[in-house]
This record gives sequence, structure tokens and C-alpha cells, in this order.
Amino acid sequence: MTTHPPVTLTAKQLYLRLLTYVKPYWFAFAATILAMVVFAGTETGMAALMKPLMDGSFVERDPDTIKLIPLLLIGLFLIRGVSSFFTTYGLGWVARNVIRQLREEMFQRLITLPSSFFDRSASGQLMSKVLYDVEQVASAATDAVLTVIRDTLTIIGLLAWMIYLNGFLSLIILVTVPFIAILVFQISRRFRRLSKNIQTSMGDVSHVCSEIIEGHREVKTFGSQEFEGKRFDKINKMNRNQQMKKITTEAISQPIIQMITVFGLAIVIYLATIPDVLATITVGSFISFVTAMFMILTPLKRLTKVNSKLQAGIAAAESVFNLLDEEVEMDTGHLSLSRAKGHIEYKNVSFSYDDNNGNVLENISIEIQPGQTIAFVGHSGSGKTTLVGLLARFYNIDHGQILVDGIDTKTLKLTELRRQISLVNQQVVLFNDTIANNISYGQQYISESDIIAAAKSAHAWDFIQRLPNGLHTEVGENGVLLSGGQRQRLAIARALLRDSPILILDEATSALDTEAERHIQAALENLMHQRTTLVIAHRLSTIEKADKIIVMHNGRILETGTHAELIDNGSHYADLHRLQFQEQ
Repeated sequence: MTTHPPVTLTAKQLYLRLLTYVKPYWFAFAATILAMVVFAGTETGMAALMKPLMDGSFVERDPDTIKLIPLLLIGLFLIRGVSSFFTTYGLGWVARNVIRQLREEMFQRLITLPSSFFDRSASGQLMSKVLYDVEQVASAATDAVLTVIRDTLTIIGLLAWMIYLNGFLSLIILVTVPFIAILVFQISRRFRRLSKNIQTSMGDVSHVCSEIIEGHREVKTFGSQEFEGKRFDKINKMNRNQQMKKITTEAISQPIIQMITVFGLAIVIYLATIPDVLATITVGSFISFVTAMFMILTPLKRLTKVNSKLQAGIAAAESVFNLLDEEVEMDTGHLSLSRAKGHIEYKNVSFSYDDNNGNVLENISIEIQPGQTIAFVGHSGSGKTTLVGLLARFYNIDHGQILVDGIDTKTLKLTELRRQISLVNQQVVLFNDTIANNISYGQQYISESDIIAAAKSAHAWDFIQRLPNGLHTEVGENGVLLSGGQRQRLAIARALLRDSPILILDEATSALDTEAERHIQAALENLMHQRTTLVIAHRLSTIEKADKIIVMHNGRILETGTHAELIDNGSHYADLHRLQFQEQ
């Protein structure tokens, strides 16, 4: 099984790809851009208003101008306010729709990724991508885009007005632009690198927190509060250090860029006071020019400040797109199967999780007849769970074939193959929902009477009736409000209700007390008469009636036979049975 490294995209490619998500909302986005243009125009209008205000009102004392200026000022700010509202609301509406779509795509990708992806990925890191990284994209898509477009247009408008007033003085300001551009480029690279580090550290923080929440009982039992506190403190400090590096870079870059700009402004003011230059410019033009110069500082400051958000958004977009670009679970099948008879055959199956670590299963061949109960036993790590998991194609085998009713499972559609299988794991997974919805999980149009029948067969109905809301009782996250035995009985009821022709039991009675185990074992035996059952067993007493027992060790089959035959052989199974009998 090989994995492909993610393709590294440039900042431009990432942003262009992000813009493809804006395409469905192009009308609202275009209207928002138009509102930005209008807002930027009002900024230039304010500077331009200084010329008639000084020349017409104070120098020439024109009564019409004196009356007109206050009305123009009110109108200008009215237009400015309306355009500001449409800019902020419109861009926010587009951005949140983009984020909603990205989250939906990420979630859809997560539920279609192969098991191998989750084997190598930490849940905290994945949660951080869906929650934190996407929000960083939102910030880049709203605050950053708003500032970049609106303030860039404002600066262009003010510069154009300054050039119109006096081209020579404007040239001094333009000389500072290349220096600012070089500085911004260097800072951008650092911001993006720091943003990636921050995202990784946020994933680590999320991962440790999720481990503590899920394993709080183990932490308390083993007295590991101090150890976990130190572990979290180390990760939290790493996150803080990366954040401070980002803040420091931002804090240093802004004053430097402003000093470069102010240096140019100081030269302009000095040159403007030279008599020869004063003779070519009116008082109103000079004040308007100086006003435009100082007005440039505010959007320029916002532009330098927003660079950190922009680069964080680009780094976050890279993280999001890396997840979206992960290869989904391969479904090479094209055949359908209404209901399998339950004939299963493994032909020379070999499998490895990692090419560098050798095979987990080596040349396995098994034939299972419809309705048979086959038990797999062996020490931990012998390959039992892997072998059974390959039947449902959680992983793709490296060599050999697995057949269901004579059909290669690779040629069956995944949904068709898995519809034939019910699974009860040793570690039961319940969802934060009602008991009824957990029993009927994955099925539609199931009546309450069918759910009750399944619960009774699994010997779960007695404890369900005692709960405050019966079938409609919420079980909490992963069934935390229930005991281990109760959770396992709900999982068995779920498998019973699914009514699949193939049943996989991974030590399905391990969490039950002796009396409950006896009842459920009887229910499972009734179920097995109609189905092909694969049992992974650790307690050999639960599989003595199996049609065939397969003993595995280090990915190979050591011996096969019934319980009586294997005991008579006096080999590996007999040794396991004797050890368990002595322990009991």
C-alpha cells in the first residue's frame, strides 16, 4: 500500500483555486467589488473636497461654494456608509457560503477516505483542519480580501488624484513603492511559513485535548495528571512561540513600511515649500495634496497588517486542499449482488500495511460454506482481525483473491459487498443519539416493533425498558451513559436488525457478564443457523461449537479443525485451551 505526497501549490494557484468556490456566487461578489470601488472613490473624494473647500471658501470666499461644501460632505459620507455596509455584508455572505461548501466537501471526503488514511492520521489534526483551518480561510476570504481590494483601490485613487494635482511631487511618493514591495514579499514568505507551523501546533493542541477527554478515566486511574499537564504545556508553549513570532514579524514590518512612506512624504512636504514649487500650486491644491498623502497612510497600514491574515489563509487553504486531494477509497467494482448465499473463499491471500514492514498475512487459503460458523484464534498480532477485515475491503489485498459466492470482491461494488455483512466489533461504536437510532443505524423505514424485536433477541430490552425514555434515551458520546455490556448488546441488536447473510463477530461477548453472555450466546447461535459467521475469539469457551476453528500465528494458518479434533491433535490450539483452562 503506497501513499502519494501532497502536491505543493504556489500562493497564486491556491488563491485561484479558492476563487473557483466563489464562482457560484459571482453576482454577489461582483456587486461587492462594485461597492468597494464606490467606497474607495469616496476616500479620494474626501481629499478632492479639500481643494474647493480651501480655494473657494477661505481664499475666494465664494458664497455658492460655501453653501455647497456641507451638502457634498453629507452626501459623500452617506454614499460611503451605504457602500461600506454592502461591502462588509456582501463579502461576508459569499465567504460563509464558501466555507459551508468547503466544510461539506471535507466531510464528504472524510467519510469516503480509505482506512489506511485514518491509520496514519491523528483525529485531532483532522478536526483542526475542519474547524480551525477553514476559519483561517474565511478570514482570508473576508477581512483580507476586503482590505486588499478596497484599500488598494483607495491608494490607487489617491495617487491618481495626487498625480493630477502635481506630477513632480507624486513621483517622489512612487519612488518608495519598490522598496515597500520588496519588504512585503519577504515578510509574506515568513508569514506563510509561520502560519503553517501555527496550524500544525493547533492540530497538536486539539489532538492532546481529544485524547484527554476520551481517556480521562485512564488519566485519573494511573495518576497521570502531572504528566499530561506537562505534555500539553509543551505543545501549548510551541503554539504560543509560533504565534509570538508571527506577532513580532507583524509588529516590526508595519513601522518599517510606514517609515519608508513617511520618509517620502517628508521629502514631498519639503519640496512643496520651495518658492518655485509654491508658485505653481494653489493653497487648495497643496492642502488637498497633503491630505491625500496622509490619507494613504491608513490604508497602507491596514494592507501591511492584513498580510499576516492573507498568508495564514493561504497556508490554511493549502491544508484544506491537501485533505480534499486525498485519494478516496477505491471502488473498482461494477457488479451487484442482491443477497449472498454466504459462500466465502480466500485464495492465496497476502497483505501488508506497509511494504517496508513485511506481510501481515502470508498465503492464506480458506473455504467457508454457506451457513458455517468459522472461528479464528491465535495470539494478538496473529492477523485474525486483518484477515476478517479484508472481506469487507477495508484494505485492498496485495496478492490473491477473496470470493463471495464465487465472485471476486474486487468486482463487486463496495456498497453491494458491505450490504452483505454485519459487524460487531470488540470496541463498540455508538453515536450520540437515541438507542432506537443506534440500533437502526444505517437503515431506513425500520418500524419500532422491529427495533424492539432485535433488542429482545440481543437481551437488551430489559435494561432499555428501565431507562427514563426507553428507546428514545440519548446514550451520550460513544454510549458513555451505558455500561460496557449494555453497549455491546446494542451493537449485537444492530447486527441482528441488519439481517445480513454474513456476520462478523470480533469477540462480541467480551464485555458481558457470565449470565448475559449465556443468553446472548444462545441468541447468536439461533442467528448463525441462517448465516455464514466469522468469529474472532479470545475466549475459547465461546467457540467450541464452531464448524471449523482456524488457528493463526504470525499471519499464517497453523492448524484447522473442530474443537474436538484440535484438542486431540495436542498442538497449538490444545496449548492455548490448556492455558485458558488453568487461568479459569
